[in-house]
Amino acid sequence: MPKLLNALNSQVGRKLLTGITGISLTIFVIVHLLGNFTLFGEPDAFNTYAYFLENLGGLLIAAEIGLIAVFVIHAYIGTSIWWNRKKARPQKYHVYSSKGGPSRQTLSSRSMIFTGVVLLIFVITHVRMFKFGDTDIVTLSTGAEARDLKTLVIDTFMQPAWAFGYTFVMILLGLHLGHGIWSSFTSLTMRNKAMSSMIYTIGTIVAFLLAVGFLSIPLYIYFTGGEGSFIQY
Repeated sequence: MPKLLNALNSQVGRKLLTGITGISLTIFVIVHLLGNFTLFGEPDAFNTYAYFLENLGGLLIAAEIGLIAVFVIHAYIGTSIWWNRKKARPQKYHVYSSKGGPSRQTLSSRSMIFTGVVLLIFVITHVRMFKFGDTDIVTLSTGAEARDLKTLVIDTFMQPAWAFGYTFVMILLGLHLGHGIWSSFTSLTMRNKAMSSMIYTIGTIVAFLLAVGFLSIPLYIYFTGGEGSFIQY
């Protein structure tokens, strides 16, 4: 614990932790999206996937604790960096412009604290709704009894407030990752100009694809009334 606290208070430690936690969370988001896409698989694919995760026992608990730790550290560092910059430069710029190269002054970079806070609130709401939400119990093709999370997701996104609210947050996720992926790799000392530009381009593309991937689910469910051809029952 003392080593972690020292790292959080040192410039080098913060950069390394920012890079490591940022990349870790990006990987989690990618894996989570792939899991969500099982909604469009076989009739009980999504519930089977959820059942598998929920029955990992101690391994799941350890993974969740690790994920929470990574999320908290990332949020703490990001917030403290924003606060220190705000104290050092209380006057806002009237006009923003990107210098290109290492600065990457964009809407994505300037809105990191806002998108980060919204995502934090979203994660708490998301977990409360789907991990702890009430569902019926269904029998899977394997014979096991599992929570009917698929129906909960579909019923939720057939409501316009949730469908479009979720979509809005996923756009903010893409905006956050647009700068965050590049920033995470840069924090790990990957500062070669050519490499930096390539990572920035790749990061922007990955962020866009992730945002589109996530928001396509609620929009598809909403506009098809939960009965689209990609959803099997």
